[in-house]
Amino acid sequence: MYKPHTDADRRRYVEDVGLEAPIKFNCLHPDELGISLADAIAGRFRRLDHKDDTVFEGRGPSVSIRIEWPGYRGWSRQIPTKDFRTPPGPITRAKLAKNVAKCIKRFIEDNQKRPLEEDADHSWRVGPAHIRLEDLLLVGLHHVSMGSWQPFIRLNRPVNLRPTHGSRSMPASQT
Repeated sequence: MYKPHTDADRRRYVEDVGLEAPIKFNCLHPDELGISLADAIAGRFRRLDHKDDTVFEGRGPSVSIRIEWPGYRGWSRQIPTKDFRTPPGPITRAKLAKNVAKCIKRFIEDNQKRPLEEDADHSWRVGPAHIRLEDLLLVGLHHVSMGSWQPFIRLNRPVNLRPTHGSRSMPASQT
């Protein structure tokens, strides 16, 4: 999980701020935990529970999405919290899933050619021959500091093996 670097920042941006409850991405089928990032980018939301509910009501125009992935430096990007209607209103859970999926896709693209940090577990490497967007499910979004949210994702296959036909999903550790 993301943690501010200094005690002063931790007090100012975490302890003195009322952090909100996580935003969950449950599916209508009870044994499905999370939405596929590939489905979210493609706009396939028919199985996403409460997809049209609004999120980030009463917030500013954007939030930071922070990714703390094993073996890589912390990474963040801004996403909008408002839609582009007139007047602008809060985005839906489906739109949020799409925006977060785009962020994670960008994280993978930005890091797939970068070397892992020293002593990193290579099974967490991202890129075409490693962990890909299609391997990931968005389970939730956690409020980690004043303007920052961190995705809770899971891997839908064993971490160090390529999927085989009919393989079962397996949760990944939180990133």
